[in-house]
Amino acid sequence: MDDANAAAPALPEGRFEGREDFRQRVRDALAAAAREGWGELILADADFIDWPLGERDVVDSLQQWSRTGRRCTLLALDYAELVRRHPRFVQWRRQWDHIITCRKAMGSDPLAVPSALWSPAWVLQRRDPVRSVGTTDSEPGRRVQLRETLDEWLERKSSPAFPASVLGL
Repeated sequence: MDDANAAAPALPEGRFEGREDFRQRVRDALAAAAREGWGELILADADFIDWPLGERDVVDSLQQWSRTGRRCTLLALDYAELVRRHPRFVQWRRQWDHIITCRKAMGSDPLAVPSALWSPAWVLQRRDPVRSVGTTDSEPGRRVQLRETLDEWLERKSSPAFPASVLGL
């Protein structure tokens, strides 16, 4: 067994409550994605305001994660706050545009858009984004259920958005 993996704590499972608990679980998940080589990530939220995406350690985790064969999908109702609050993430996203797909959710209700992080190994879902209450789990049934919900949004309830750069013709 690899020493780095043996020393790494298991990702938490079960209920979480509060913004800091939510943020820490996102940090831990992205560190695990880098460490364990998760091939795919889906990040979904109305606006990513509460997410720690602009933190140096989070961007470092994403940088380590972004090797050949990886892909990441973002789903948001609005990307304006992500651009304003998370400039490090936006810069990283520009560099790795070829592995990142961004989609804009249809509609105007921020509470209708899932607030979740999906991976092949572990999921996080905020069921109450206002109070940052949700659950995390590695159980296969939960991962499949969340993936189906996100796929519905990505395939039928969203359109391409948030280009890495604006090119004039």
